[in-house]
Amino acid sequence: MYAERTSRLPGAVVWTSTPAGDGPGRVLPDGCMDLLWHEGRLLVAGPDTRAYVTDGSPGRWAGVRFYPGTAPALLGVPAHALRDRRVDLADLWPAAEARRLTARVNAAGDPVRGLEEAALSLAAGTEPPDPLLLGIVAALDAGRPVAATADTLGIGARRLHRRSLAAFGYGPKTLARVLRLQRALALARAGTPLAETAARAGYADQAHLARDVRGLTGTSPTALLGR
Repeated sequence: MYAERTSRLPGAVVWTSTPAGDGPGRVLPDGCMDLLWHEGRLLVAGPDTRAYVTDGSPGRWAGVRFYPGTAPALLGVPAHALRDRRVDLADLWPAAEARRLTARVNAAGDPVRGLEEAALSLAAGTEPPDPLLLGIVAALDAGRPVAATADTLGIGARRLHRRSLAAFGYGPKTLARVLRLQRALALARAGTPLAETAARAGYADQAHLARDVRGLTGTSPTALLGR
């Protein structure tokens, strides 16, 4: 069972998941990074370029999912270093710092509350999110082409690509594709027919939507929506 709610950290979401024991699951790419808790351990989920297939490990999972582009500053690691990976926090931070944060989350009793408090503490000690990064996400999520996004923000294509790699884990074209997938899924889950979903989300047609969904998730739109 999966549940989520809006976090007190602006733009973030906190969630819990308890596998039902019916085999592997899929975590779809969304342009985000997560701080995870599982069985007393803290891990970091990097940005995914394709669906991440879980191994169905038993036990409760909890996480805080950061708004696209904001996690690297909070966690002190560039997003591209963790692309398509799940890594123990102790492998990214000095051991003593990782132990302290892990102990703090575990001491909270509820890992969701502990993770949220940890995220708020990290944010309090970090500069606010770079408006440029927020502008990149907003423009691409609105369906703007990459070249037009660079022009609107007053940066060159190379700088846009460099900033995107560090903040999102991949270039702006991949980020745009991932955000478009999420727009399409939101429309389809709300009951919008797939042909209309394709048009409204920015695909050439329904066949284009189907190909892109399969490429990013490994399954068809119909199968994905039926999960």
